[in-house]
Amino acid sequence: MIDIERREDVRVLHWHDGENRVNLASIARWHEVLDELVAVVGPLAVVAVGEGKFFSNGLDLDRFAVAPDEMGPVVEGLHRLLGRLLVFPAYTVAAVNGHAFAAGAMLSAVFDRRVMRDDRGYWCLPEVDLGLPLTGPMAAAVGARLPGPAVADAMCTGRRYDADAAVGAGIVDETASAATVLDRAVERAAAVAGKDREVLVTHKRLLFGAAARACGWSP
Repeated sequence: MIDIERREDVRVLHWHDGENRVNLASIARWHEVLDELVAVVGPLAVVAVGEGKFFSNGLDLDRFAVAPDEMGPVVEGLHRLLGRLLVFPAYTVAAVNGHAFAAGAMLSAVFDRRVMRDDRGYWCLPEVDLGLPLTGPMAAAVGARLPGPAVADAMCTGRRYDADAAVGAGIVDETASAATVLDRAVERAAAVAGKDREVLVTHKRLLFGAAARACGWSP
């Protein structure tokens, strides 16, 4: 579901589970992978990428239709994952290779840098159309990273941002072609991998610790 590829000091997380829905299994795997990476000694940066036309299509609503009791634990687990990524002790880059919707958009937002495919895919918080409001922790996580006007527009309108609009709003940092989006993300990550990780995590906690705690993750 999530495989780790090593490219020198960068670890690339390949999330390949169709639409990469957020459910109990995917959250558990995310934490397994992050536990493994925390144990890495020395230079490190992390890139996450989906496959095909999806970075992540959000919460697994189809699963909840047959197992509604799982929705609460999944939402709580998502909160903690967002908080953990906000203050993860290495530089992180999201290679947004395709659609990033709802919880998938939130996950992309909490990375230190975002590189989005320029020819296909939308970044979107569609909850206002779905009748499923963001929780306080979700809003805190997204708001900790992205510009306030962009967060307000995304939350209140459900707008679908293509790559150019996402760059203009400050939702992503840059774009790249489908063929180069992952390599560009790895390049950006590698440039920071050798920085002092103790200082980096201290700075992340200063910047984003309150939001991480709001998500239930203690920095």
